[in-house]
Amino acid sequence: MTVEVSMSQVFKIIIPMAGYGSRMRPLTWSRPKPLLPLAGKTVLDYALEQFSSLPGVENAEYVFITSPNQGDAIEQYMRHAHPQKKVHFVIQAEMRGQSHALWCAKEYLAGPALIAFSDTLIETDLQFIPLEEMDAVAFVKAVEDPRRFGVIEIGKNGIATRLVEKPQDTSNNQVLVGFYYFKDTAALLRAIEEQMRLGKSLKGEYFLADAINIFIQMGGRMRKENIDTWLDAGIPSAVLETNRHLLDQGRVATQPDSGIPGATIVPPVFIAPGAKIEACVIGPYVSVGKGCTLKNVVINNSIVDDNTVIENMVIEGSIIGREVVYKGQPARLFVGDHTQVQS
Repeated sequence: MTVEVSMSQVFKIIIPMAGYGSRMRPLTWSRPKPLLPLAGKTVLDYALEQFSSLPGVENAEYVFITSPNQGDAIEQYMRHAHPQKKVHFVIQAEMRGQSHALWCAKEYLAGPALIAFSDTLIETDLQFIPLEEMDAVAFVKAVEDPRRFGVIEIGKNGIATRLVEKPQDTSNNQVLVGFYYFKDTAALLRAIEEQMRLGKSLKGEYFLADAINIFIQMGGRMRKENIDTWLDAGIPSAVLETNRHLLDQGRVATQPDSGIPGATIVPPVFIAPGAKIEACVIGPYVSVGKGCTLKNVVINNSIVDDNTVIENMVIEGSIIGREVVYKGQPARLFVGDHTQVQS
């Protein structure tokens, strides 16, 4: 029998994004990690795009779980860039883990929902969701060494028996990518409530894997859904790798290898309209934001955010923030907003 999710229930897309973004400093001193630049857009833009294949997504409501220091910037960005989306903002005042983040949003945990963490991006088809028979789905990706991640163990009937964090062996390489579907999030909320009652935490943080194991013990039926593409935007090297993938896949309109007088373009490259490029070699795998000025620059595998000026430089493997002025010698950079560097 096929059980269809009632479309009269409001579908939620829940995105926990609270945190200090410490692994992306200094850029995150001045803005939330979801608003960092990535292949001509922001990390948040691409996080939202991954839901585009969900039937009825235009009627979904979003729940953003943010830190006290980041909510205003994200709310302002959403009003400007995605005014058509209905978004509820929830503050996680204390960083007490993933389950606690969802607990902070408990007034919205009812009915069907997708839960996706903001710094992991996947590419998959969500057309199956309204017809899903299981109570929950965990999205997984096969990797060579699963020991740094969490994995899902599946019984002979195809139903999950438990989730295991950082397994000791590599026999099960189906790792959790931080993307879940729940037919009724109220059942997950009950599991989180029980997790907190039991005090099942590690170093003061309540992990979602423990709540899902309780959900399974309570009779929740979960299966896995394999994906082919899993991208990360949590650390600088991963952001650059994700930038390369998105440019390669044409996820943003890239610059042709001709058309900028006095510049050599090595595709794929994104250059925002209006950026000034003079006597430069740009690419491959470079994103240049709006209002930028680059003169006598050779740059590859890098991201340059809006209104930045760079002159007389050779740059590779770098992320450069907004309104930076950098003139000088060859380097590898990870430079925050409003910085001036001259040699």
